[in-house]
Amino acid sequence: MLPFWIALQFLSSLPIRLPGMPAPLELGRSLLFYPLVGVVFGSVLMALDLLLSGTPQLLHAALLLGCWALLSGGLHLDGLADSADAWLGGFGDRERTLTIMKDPLSGPIAVVTLVIVLLLKFAAIVALIDAHHSVGLLLAPVIGRAAMLGLFLNTPYVRAGGLGQALADHLPRRLGIQVLGVTTVACVLIAGWAGLWAVLSATAGFFWLRQLMIKRLGGSTGDTAGAMLELLEVLVLVALALS
Repeated sequence: MLPFWIALQFLSSLPIRLPGMPAPLELGRSLLFYPLVGVVFGSVLMALDLLLSGTPQLLHAALLLGCWALLSGGLHLDGLADSADAWLGGFGDRERTLTIMKDPLSGPIAVVTLVIVLLLKFAAIVALIDAHHSVGLLLAPVIGRAAMLGLFLNTPYVRAGGLGQALADHLPRRLGIQVLGVTTVACVLIAGWAGLWAVLSATAGFFWLRQLMIKRLGGSTGDTAGAMLELLEVLVLVALALS
């Protein structure tokens, strides 16, 4: 179970202590457990949703969104901000885009992007609460993290060295494909047509975002992977809210 704890420590702000520095093979296998980390997130959110039943709707949604952001420690929001700055400031140039992503400072486009994404997520959560459709709180984090596994499975990692390269190099690909298949089936079994609609919407978004990465960078980075996760979570929530 060490790869699961590695995944949970990396993707969340939960106080997980590892026995030591993970081996590269264990890092690669941790990707297989990303959808399961999504299940942990979704379970926490659905439990909180139940506890908040009867509270004012806007406050209810705000508390859910705040908990969601705290669970991830803002990790993927940071990747989204860096990617937004780099995509605009890179002016189509690969090296300039990669350089801007490494800059810890956030520009106006990053702030605007974060505001828009969080506003859309908040509004979609309000709609799901109103429709008593809390399963979206489970599907979005599961599908978003499964997409990260999918990205490492079929997209080159463009930064040599570091954690991302270790993940990509030691990912068991056949098992990864099986995990994605099981995750897809589970989403459909749990949520029926809504689950199928969420998976199809996220799949379309995944390939569109992947194409943007390939065209600009020739592959993905940790920042673009985090950006994809955040954008697909929003896409799933909005798709379910509109269905």
